[in-house]
Amino acid sequence: MSFNRREFLKTLTSTTVVVPLYACAAPGGGKGGKARVVVVGGGFGGATAAKYLKMMDGSLDVTLVERNKTFVSCPLSNEVISGHGKFEDLQAGYDGLMKRGVNVVFDDATAVDPAGKAVKLKSGKTLKYDFLVLSPGIDFNYGGVAGYSEELANTTHPHAYKAGPQTLALKKQVESMQDGQVFVLSVPPGPFRCPPGPYERASQIASYFKHHGKGKCKILIADSNDSFSKKGLFEQAWKMHYPGMIEWVAGAAGGKVVKFDAKTNTASSDFNDFKGDVVNIIPPHHAGHIAKNTGLTNDKGWCTVDMLTMESTVHKDIFVVGDSTVHGDLPVYGAPKSAHMANTQAKVAVGNILAKINGTPSPEPFFVNTCYSIAEKDWGFSVVHIYRAKDGKLVYDQKAGGISPVTMADDTQLKLQRKLESEYCIGWFKNIMADAFA
Repeated sequence: MSFNRREFLKTLTSTTVVVPLYACAAPGGGKGGKARVVVVGGGFGGATAAKYLKMMDGSLDVTLVERNKTFVSCPLSNEVISGHGKFEDLQAGYDGLMKRGVNVVFDDATAVDPAGKAVKLKSGKTLKYDFLVLSPGIDFNYGGVAGYSEELANTTHPHAYKAGPQTLALKKQVESMQDGQVFVLSVPPGPFRCPPGPYERASQIASYFKHHGKGKCKILIADSNDSFSKKGLFEQAWKMHYPGMIEWVAGAAGGKVVKFDAKTNTASSDFNDFKGDVVNIIPPHHAGHIAKNTGLTNDKGWCTVDMLTMESTVHKDIFVVGDSTVHGDLPVYGAPKSAHMANTQAKVAVGNILAKINGTPSPEPFFVNTCYSIAEKDWGFSVVHIYRAKDGKLVYDQKAGGISPVTMADDTQLKLQRKLESEYCIGWFKNIMADAFA
């Protein structure tokens, strides 16, 4: 599918969704009798929700609960592993939200009482709310790969699929590899956070090998899935930039890793053994534990929401945004667990919370996912999904979304397009960080 360029450029220059400006909040139990909104989780979804709630109505009593004082972005973290990016560029604090009047509480939310409308914190405090925005992200099902564990993830075998110390640990392991050694990357069954992430990681590690005299190293991707996001674009990049270096094994060919032996560094499927000098196991995902403990998840471990409002289908007045959600019946790659989707989901939730407070109709939702991948220096590509409401459902706008072309008129034009998209990626990242945290 080709881009409608005018619509695509609009998505590049704006990460916002139009949210109507409502009147002041109706009385509640907060300061001055104003409505209280508690936001749990300070990632792209939660930070955006807290910021826009205060922007749209400064009288709201908005509290953000986040355990970490510094946020670390998963987008562009693979570039840190290769050395093309800097870890400090992934970080953001919460001073910007505090200046806007958001009450930021650095604590761990341990439980939610939907009936009593209260959030319990690890410190022992309890926060009452009129509306709750839950953005807990993902947790890992370590039992999904026998022999792998949280202890291994935090010591000798980091998954690095939550950006932070594990990102730097995996970077050191890659740097320590000798020419001719093998890196094994195990991809979990979908859905998982950032669908193109594992394949971008393989590309970035290959880039490190290529530019540091380790061109005989091999990367083996053992995949639980039979296809992946931007597959044609990644395979084109691998053929052009890393010929013979990256091998992909699909799930149907025995790529689904079900057990791991840390002593021999061997990841095994039901049919194959993948032995590596460095083995990177990415375990299966499910919604953050507080969502599960609150009873918001389905039998597959994800939160179901009303796709037009982001309100939980289980408990009223709780809105769930970000990676922990299953967004209606949209396909995995149509509504992926991405930073941009979390950002737009948060704005839709904000609009509906304000509508509830003021007794006005819900605003028409509009969802955008823009996802960039950088496979090599100056070689980027992207996919854009835009969904609009129609007859009570979300419909993919084929004229507004699309994917980067695999081929163009000539190689010069293709290289220019890839270079431009790698630059757009950095611009997009700076914009969405500012949109959430500034």
